[in-house]
Amino acid sequence: MAHDLRADFHSLTAALPPLSRRGFVMTASAAVGFAAAAGPVSAETVIKTDTDGLEAGDSAFTATDGTEVPVYFARPVDDDSAPVILVIQEIFGVHEHIKDVCRRLGKAGYFAVAPELYNRQGDPSGYDDIQTLLSEVVSQVPDEQVMSDLDDCVAWAAAEGGDTERLGITGFCWGGRVTWLYAAHNPDLSAGVAWYGRLVGETSDTTPQHPIDVAADLNAPVLGLYGGADSGIPVDTVEEMRSALEEAEQSFEIVVYPDAPHAFHADYRPSYREAPAQDGWERLLAWFDQHIAAA
Repeated sequence: MAHDLRADFHSLTAALPPLSRRGFVMTASAAVGFAAAAGPVSAETVIKTDTDGLEAGDSAFTATDGTEVPVYFARPVDDDSAPVILVIQEIFGVHEHIKDVCRRLGKAGYFAVAPELYNRQGDPSGYDDIQTLLSEVVSQVPDEQVMSDLDDCVAWAAAEGGDTERLGITGFCWGGRVTWLYAAHNPDLSAGVAWYGRLVGETSDTTPQHPIDVAADLNAPVLGLYGGADSGIPVDTVEEMRSALEEAEQSFEIVVYPDAPHAFHADYRPSYREAPAQDGWERLLAWFDQHIAAA
């Protein structure tokens, strides 16, 4: 990854508005893999999905350690046994875009649940500086905690009437990486869709493995959606993952959109690209229909 850290860091910070750029000081190694700052978080999204025909809103489950973990969910009102899809946040948390993704999945017939996976470490909506958010919150979230919370979230969805025998997961950026990891963690997962999740990187106490390390251990087919112009996730790392999956004879598909940057699906940020975002969403629905809804 050291091949072009300065270029990656420049690309990352150049996308920020001037006021944010002046206050944005982080090491290039922290920036690479997230390419987080394609613009500030905004409540304004291009796609706005209503709740007609849905039961949607806030709830919570009790994690194994006793922590109350908030969730946002959306599901069809006329289906008491809809398949469950876990929706995993970007570094910015469960904001309006992630909630809208849940409603879109609800309209497609799924019980979509987005848990607040930074709940113990902090509220990402309270940060206006990405360096501080990464150092004080994101980097403090252990993968082990995330996997356990997702297991507890699945149990909560089952208790609420969701069909967890037909279980999927999708995630964006930070959540894209989590999607790959959870596919290796949960033997009962039916399918996953990872949007521009980091695949390789340095390990730490909180992140002891990355997707490339568990490529041979996936329990379910995963669709990976990546941008060819993503400076934080070089295409050669995507191809490295593809080779590892092929060698392990896994069921998967990886799609690279040549001109798309990081976060091309995030319709509240300047990185949004309508064509690959729509194509990726159609692929997600087809993937879940093939591996979950039709099961």
